[in-house]
Amino acid sequence: MEKFLSHKNVAVAGVSRNGKKFGNTILKDLIAKGYAVSVVHPEAEVIEGYECYPSLSELPAEVEALVLVVPPSESEKLVRDASAAGIRSVWMQQGSNSDEAVRLCHEAGIEEVHGECILMFAQPTGIHKFHHWLWGLIGKLPQEHD
Repeated sequence: MEKFLSHKNVAVAGVSRNGKKFGNTILKDLIAKGYAVSVVHPEAEVIEGYECYPSLSELPAEVEALVLVVPPSESEKLVRDASAAGIRSVWMQQGSNSDEAVRLCHEAGIEEVHGECILMFAQPTGIHKFHHWLWGLIGKLPQEHD
């Protein structure tokens, strides 16, 4: 997780045009924390005032990592696209991962995080900071594995 969070140029897939999805919350939170965030959306040109890229292959070269806030079947496609685009770190937000997407990451040499909320680990604030503290207290925080 720490390695993923050390990347400062990230892309987020799963931001909605209506602004009411969790991907939008992640976008705003990461930007507020100093990350340079690119939005990936196959149809929109601008969301929340940010330029959108229709695919991972069209992202700026400096994008190092990808946050997925999409259905598992879409994650599988995006992991393949990330591999082709040279992205080597993927965070599959809770509910976005599948066994196949995780397997594809491992097969492609992509470092992945799955089943965890990025907002609990990227300099958490508010309820996410409390949630992180509580999980630490009761021993539910995931352990880093090398």
